[in-house]
Formats: sequence, C-alpha cells, structure tokens
Amino acid sequence: MKKTSTHFEPQLWKGGKKRAGLQLMENFFRFNELAASKEKLNSIMNYAVKRNSWIKEDPSVVFQFHQAVRSFVRAGYLIHLEGKKWVADTAVENPSPLFLGLLSEKEYHNPLLVFKKAFKEYSVKEFDYFMSGIVYFSMGAYDKLPETNLVNPYIHLLKMLDAAHLILERRGR
Repeated sequence: MKKTSTHFEPQLWKGGKKRAGLQLMENFFRFNELAASKEKLNSIMNYAVKRNSWIKEDPSVVFQFHQAVRSFVRAGYLIHLEGKKWVADTAVENPSPLFLGLLSEKEYHNPLLVFKKAFKEYSVKEFDYFMSGIVYFSMGAYDKLPETNLVNPYIHLLKMLDAAHLILERRGR
C-alpha cells in the first residue's frame, strides 16, 4: 500500500519552471496594495508586542497575508540575486520627502540597495521566522514577549515593500 502525505506548503516554488522575482512581486501587488500591506503588517506587529491582547482580524486573512509576505520575501531574494543583471533607472529626478517613505535618497535612486542590505543582514529563513513569530504572538494573549529583535526585520520588510513598489512603478513607464 502506498503511503501518501499531505503537504500544506504553498506550491508556488514547486516545479521545474523558475519564476522571475519581478513577476512574483507583480503578483504580490496585484492582490495586496502597498498601503494596505504596510498597514496590515503594522497592525500584526503592534498586536505581537502588546501583552494580553490579540488581533481582531479573521485568522484566515492573517494567515493568507503571512503566506503572501513569505512569497514576497522570496521574490525579493530572487531580485537580490538577479540584481547584478538588472540595471536600475538612475535618471530619476530628486524626490520630495513624501515619495521617499522609509527609503534614503540613495535607496530611492537605486532600490536594489534595499534588498542587498536586507539579505546581507538576514536570510530568507530568518524573515520567515520573524513573520511566523509576529503572527503567532498577534493571534493570542501571552505574558511573555518575543525573544528576538523584531524591529530590524520589520523595518527591512517595510523598506522592501517601498522599494519593490518603486521598481515595478519604474518598470511600467
């Protein structure tokens, strides 16, 4: 008798066909707007560090967002790897502070720097661990706070969202 097992991992990465990082990012932003994604990530982060409180949102929505961000991080890693082949648009005018978001002017002119910096400091597994941790702590009331540093990966994720949106916006011109 053949033993079958059910895998609950998303089938996004399975198969022989490699997907481009930009295509995965386009898919992420097709289903998740930039402002809504940043707001949802902020909400999950706030509830993760609050004691004796949990997020009021439907757990299935939070889990779907968790899976989408995991896919986004992997797409960012692919962009980071392909970054040497991809040339950034350097003929961009000086931005106003409203357009910068969390990005510095240097990062605004070359958004690939955001991904290089993030994946130099943290691996894909560490970003997965961060996302799993904040989702876990936001879904229930706990006396203890998370043991790891949550601020740095959070800031890197926000910056990666801004940079990815900027890359896709410039690519669409």
